[in-house]
Amino acid sequence: MLVHVPSHAAGERLDRFLRHCCASLSRTRIQQLVRDGFVQVNGCCQRSSYAVRTGDRIDVQVPEPQPLVVAPEAVDLDIRYEDDCLLVVNKPAGMTVHPAPGNWNGTLVNALLHHCTDLSGINGILRPGIVHRLDRETSGLLVVAKNDVAHRGLAAQLEKRRIRREYSALVWGHVAEEGMVDAPLGRHPVDRKRMAVVHGGRPAVTQYAVRERFDFTDLLDIRLQTGRTHQIRAHLEHLGHPVFGDPVYSGRNRADGIRPEWRRQAERMLRLIPRQALHARLIGFIHPLRGVELVLEADWPQDMAAVVQAAAVQAAE
Repeated sequence: MLVHVPSHAAGERLDRFLRHCCASLSRTRIQQLVRDGFVQVNGCCQRSSYAVRTGDRIDVQVPEPQPLVVAPEAVDLDIRYEDDCLLVVNKPAGMTVHPAPGNWNGTLVNALLHHCTDLSGINGILRPGIVHRLDRETSGLLVVAKNDVAHRGLAAQLEKRRIRREYSALVWGHVAEEGMVDAPLGRHPVDRKRMAVVHGGRPAVTQYAVRERFDFTDLLDIRLQTGRTHQIRAHLEHLGHPVFGDPVYSGRNRADGIRPEWRRQAERMLRLIPRQALHARLIGFIHPLRGVELVLEADWPQDMAAVVQAAAVQAAE
């Protein structure tokens, strides 16, 4: 595609100018094309930040997409329910849900493709059957659709907030007996790998209640009303009580802020769990084809059980 810069667009960034000219391409995709040398200005490669000039001749080449193949892998799955329409998996911490750049193997999708061949195709080749996700280092239950009818039914329940999702989380400090965080989430303005409460973000609502109090931590029961990326972790950090052990949302650097007699115990507890102490304990929904309610639960994995037990022992002394 060949584009000439009109006078009224002079001074605009190259990527922004092309975003207006190439409606089918996202700005991220345009920036990638610029980086890879598929965009030339007057026969030369430029940066995305280049300020276009009146009369510039911009040549944009969009290469044919390479076919993606997600390979089935014989990875053990902890399946808590399965029929011909869907299955519920207890995902271990450390497993990514679907392939992505830099992480094409060992994902839940790779394992699912080995376990069954009849997965919903609604979310495309990289996310077959995936209705909702869990963070890589969050353990627990998620539902997977085997066909498009089941996928649409589950997605509709998710959109209408009718899928019951309950979590257990160990957090730093002491919160109110129960409460709600209703705060919009979006990309962190500085660290784009993190989420944060930001003006104009997507609506996000997290309910919580204290199950048990320990010396310097609380064990919470958490219920999601929405399902934004990193929602629980970002909301709890915003509340001032990050998830214990969370390396991204301030959950591994609070030991210096507690009473000296508890600091050594906190450091021992952190060694028991190298991730956030967050587990998707329960999921409940209406079977999209049979109309019956399904409610499934999964006990805490070993690392989370160990850190909660250590907190309880310390509090009892």
